[in-house]
Amino acid sequence: MDWQDATCYLNGEWQPLASAKISVLDRGFIFGDGVYEVIPVDTVEPGLRAPFRAREHFARLERSLAAVRIDNPLTMDDWLGLLAALIERHPWPRQTVYLQVTRGAAKRDHAFPQGVAPTVFAVSSPWPPIPPENLERGVACVTHADERWLHCDVKSISLLGNVLMKQHAVDHGAFETILFRDGLLTEASSANVFVVHRGTIVVPAKSNLILPGITYDAVLDIARARGIEVEVRPVDESEVRTADELWLSSSGREVLPVTRLDGEPIGDGAPGPLFRRMHAWFQQAKREDALRWKSLLPALRLAA
Repeated sequence: MDWQDATCYLNGEWQPLASAKISVLDRGFIFGDGVYEVIPVDTVEPGLRAPFRAREHFARLERSLAAVRIDNPLTMDDWLGLLAALIERHPWPRQTVYLQVTRGAAKRDHAFPQGVAPTVFAVSSPWPPIPPENLERGVACVTHADERWLHCDVKSISLLGNVLMKQHAVDHGAFETILFRDGLLTEASSANVFVVHRGTIVVPAKSNLILPGITYDAVLDIARARGIEVEVRPVDESEVRTADELWLSSSGREVLPVTRLDGEPIGDGAPGPLFRRMHAWFQQAKREDALRWKSLLPALRLAA
């Protein structure tokens, strides 16, 4: 099945993605007035395709909706059931599920419209395997001043600032752009950033300047459970450039090593030993989380 042949969920109905339509007056289209989530799904054992930290994704969706004052149109159980249905409707062993909620369609006016139902859209697409060379050799990144808005903690569909920074990386032959604001690390254009110094993981604290990543939390939880020292604090640009190891994390990339920054090597220019351990631990965490999902599935299917 090609991704264009997928079945999507739109405002309570299942329909072919190719024929799904929304109003041109939808505020997501006109204003970027909405929020979204992306949930990775992987086959971690034969016959079990499971999302990673599904409840955490929907909890973040709830926070984003509350931040922009859109009522959550579904309960947690409804969201989980929708996610299960999307996975089962598509054959791909690895999927990414995209969910978007906008304020809905109304006459164009900046102020919130009254009595308008949110637009709810969800679709699954194939999630290609992470290229082995990215894990074995690492990726190159460039840097840029963080010029985005001041509510990066909201997973808004208004992503033009991130789009421009991602294109900056592409224009310079790099994988990602790592961002600094007033000399301090924030994040990358579509990932969180971890610094490793002498075996300690150093990462910026959650704030309005970075997205509270689900994988960010997972990496810190794994590190602490394995006895790795973690420091959550402001991270100076110089610490990033002189790091022993540098990682990116996101739902779609899991954890990736950065081995070059602005053309200069990070550490010895190869993925470091702590990354290799974290990558293995992360796969184990996925398997453990998949078992929790497996235990939920019977109830979700009954509810559907």
